[in-house]
Amino acid sequence: MRARREFRDRRDTEVAVLDALVDRAEEGMTVFEVRAAVDADIDEIEAALAALKEDDLISVQNGDDDRVVILVDDRAVPDPEEERPDERGFVDALRDRFGL
Repeated sequence: MRARREFRDRRDTEVAVLDALVDRAEEGMTVFEVRAAVDADIDEIEAALAALKEDDLISVQNGDDDRVVILVDDRAVPDPEEERPDERGFVDALRDRFGL
């Protein structure tokens, strides 16, 4: 699943981190899981996490098994009724086509 459109106008690594976290919105992800899901080096991921935290799009909490997990803010998670993959906009198609 992809983060809501209004949160996709960010750096590529930030968008990739948001998308990974949206996929696991219920349980969250550890830093290691984010690193495995996002194709970027640890410094880029760290900068992305810092930017997302500063914008209050993520939070950090202790999980059930004493793991530290990163959770995405609910406002970044799309409503399944609102955004359907087959109804993507023209700009989204252009971004995908040209790698923007």
